[in-house]
Amino acid sequence: MPRDHFKHVTQWVFDLDNTLYPPAVRLFDQIEQRMTRFVMDSLGVARDHADHLRGHYWKTYGTTLAGLMREHKIDPDAYLHDVHDINFDALQPDPALAELIAGLPGRKIVYTNGSAPYAAQVLKARGLDAAFDAIYGVENAGYRPKPEREAFESIFTQDGIDPAKAAMFEDDPRNLAAPFAMGMRTVHVAPTPHQADHIQHHTDDLTAFLARLT
Repeated sequence: MPRDHFKHVTQWVFDLDNTLYPPAVRLFDQIEQRMTRFVMDSLGVARDHADHLRGHYWKTYGTTLAGLMREHKIDPDAYLHDVHDINFDALQPDPALAELIAGLPGRKIVYTNGSAPYAAQVLKARGLDAAFDAIYGVENAGYRPKPEREAFESIFTQDGIDPAKAAMFEDDPRNLAAPFAMGMRTVHVAPTPHQADHIQHHTDDLTAFLARLT
């Protein structure tokens, strides 16, 4: 039973995009379009090349931003402000999910590779803001992105997270490797399962999964 595997957990860490809202709303499509435009404008390249660079940096450095910072000295704050200037109308409140998260024993935080102000807007639109104790964005990790272990260590130190008592919920399987190695319970939240030693649980329905824990 999943509940038995989480009896020790008193600290709950949730990713944001495509984890705390359904991928079907395609909110991240807007961000990807703005990412491409930012790369085009900042580097003076055509759209096809900008898309290529975006994918290359994501695979190589963990995020497009990390690649832009490493290879082009891009100002991270300008980037984060620009790419997250999107429309949130596709998001709907989810009172059932909010109640389940609020009911989890202990501390609940959001940790995203996006910015904390953007995460706050998403949580508000989903009606989840009151369920969480804190929000951390990539800027809180010194702009080091997940999946870097140092990024997780930075956030967990700031928040006082003990990995031995914590669980991580995340849609990107790469971002569960470090939490698993640190001793956290890991949950992959995505429509399609991903087989890997560092993924202990998978769900395509976060609300239903949490209902089995409470």
